Amino acid sequence: MKQAYYIFSNGILKRNDNTLQLVYEDGQKKDIPIERVDELYILGETSVNTKLLDFLAKNNICIHFYNYYEYYVGSFTPRESLVSGKVLICQVQHNQDHGKRMALAKAVIQAASYNIYRNIRYYNKRGKDLESHMARIENLRDSINYCENIEELMGVEGNIRKIYYDTWETIINQQIDFRKRVKHPPDNMINSLISFINSLVYTKVLSEIYKTQLNPTVSFLHEPSTKRFSLSLDIAEVFKPLIADRLIFTLLNKNMINEKSFDVDQYYLRLKPQALKLITNELDQKLKTTIKHRDLGRDVSYQYLIRLELYKLIKHIIGEKPYQGFKIWW
Repeated sequence: MKQAYYIFSNGILKRNDNTLQLVYEDGQKKDIPIERVDELYILGETSVNTKLLDFLAKNNICIHFYNYYEYYVGSFTPRESLVSGKVLICQVQHNQDHGKRMALAKAVIQAASYNIYRNIRYYNKRGKDLESHMARIENLRDSINYCENIEELMGVEGNIRKIYYDTWETIINQQIDFRKRVKHPPDNMINSLISFINSLVYTKVLSEIYKTQLNPTVSFLHEPSTKRFSLSLDIAEVFKPLIADRLIFTLLNKNMINEKSFDVDQYYLRLKPQALKLITNELDQKLKTTIKHRDLGRDVSYQYLIRLELYKLIKHIIGEKPYQGFKIWW
């Protein structure tokens, strides 16, 4: 079975005949059978060459790079093989038509905010007093359909997230100082965790996009721009509450991650290597979690739910079936 591989050590990743080989700084070598690799994540100082990239492209494997401070910096993706002129034209038309774009952007926010609401409701039922936050989010969700442009919609989404983050000090069973979301750079343990895990979800979505006929740069909620795959940001919004946020709650409430999991480096917080390995392992386990799909009538993994979301988007833009964003139903 194919899986994601995370490389934390410094060294050289290269092609060795018909497989991958990681050469560590001390000269030790580790072979990685190419047929087992779904995607690669480089979190150490690892050198690659064009021979390796050509080999990865031929095997349709994405490779994602992170810098010293665990920020996502970019990806190498194989040349697109699942191309469809019809899907691309329809995707662009839905971006350019204000009404069509707003319909999709609202569906994304409706789904994302509902999944946020479900997270809060879960903890409210387990003795955390979050009733007032739930009511405020419900009121904001009611206003989504009345937004007339993307800026208004993003404003509503921002207010929902602010209320959501206000609940984290109640949800998390550790003493945390988390008053607001800070990204550049993250100013505390929680913001560092959110930034790192959200970036992993973003790249997971990107890898799934490349398994469909969608173009990752043409989006509906986030503004298409240079140097970013904005459709990944759109779809990641829907799944962050289910995958990223719930993972953070688990890691902190089970004390698997705490302040000792970080190094302070010139005011930046860096996760220690053992913490990085733990988080990526837990994320992969979560993505392998399966649920009984209501429409398909069979078990599907969280990761495959992302692919299904993209298929739903394709059906919408080619006029087969209106898109409804994924909402947690269990």
